[in-house]
Amino acid sequence: MPLWSPAPLLTGTFPITPASTRPRAVSASCPEDFCGGCFPRTPARCWGSTWAATPGRLEKLASHTCENTVKELSVALYRHLLGLQEGKGSPEQPADGKDLHLLCCDIDPVLIERAQQSSPFPNSISFANLDIMDSNSREPFLSSYLSRFGRSTFDISFCMSVTMWIHLNHGDRGLVEFLAFLSSLCRYLLIEPQPWKCYRAAARRLRKLGRNDFDHFRSLAINGDMAERITQILTRDCAMELVCCFGSTSWDRSLLLFKSNGSNHEGREPSEQQQ
Repeated sequence: MPLWSPAPLLTGTFPITPASTRPRAVSASCPEDFCGGCFPRTPARCWGSTWAATPGRLEKLASHTCENTVKELSVALYRHLLGLQEGKGSPEQPADGKDLHLLCCDIDPVLIERAQQSSPFPNSISFANLDIMDSNSREPFLSSYLSRFGRSTFDISFCMSVTMWIHLNHGDRGLVEFLAFLSSLCRYLLIEPQPWKCYRAAARRLRKLGRNDFDHFRSLAINGDMAERITQILTRDCAMELVCCFGSTSWDRSLLLFKSNGSNHEGREPSEQQQ
């Protein structure tokens, strides 16, 4: 088994990253009363899913050390949305009566195992090894998770720097499929697309190592202003509307908030909605 694997350069899963920059960049751009603003009528309970990558695969998280980005970004996001300071908050009890549940998925089983072992909020943040592009595994798993809470969809999904890796590895069709699936999964979607310059940088890293380009890189018809192209796909083909652009993170990536126009994204079963 080689001591170094090129997999992170292909899928974006980098186990060691400058984690302090990632959470701060996202948190600084996302309002603290984010959940209250999106769900003013039901502020006490919220279910969310996160899909993220740090310069590369499906990851999420944050911390002040160079560590497992999957855990760290999700924990930082959880603290930020609940207004918890570092070191505050009980693993057993949500803060101030707020109940936020996050399901954090990553394609790398090693990162997920590390996150599960060291999560400070095991009752509120769940970590799962999942390939979001594998419909045979994603749909039964997510349905099973949501059904435990009497839910059919998430209130909100966070998609952080994932779109490029889906696009490079699965092509235009894969990107459209991914966005359509995400939009069907949640009422709100906060997405951070990588700009086209990141695509070129990823391909350049492979060439420097003497490897071939990504299979789809040269044939991508969806290119250029990726924030605009993804907005077009979500609003034109996925029944979503752009609610707000929170500006750009320090990594020069836009944070875009979308809301579903569909009538089946309330997230609760009919009996719960009537209560």
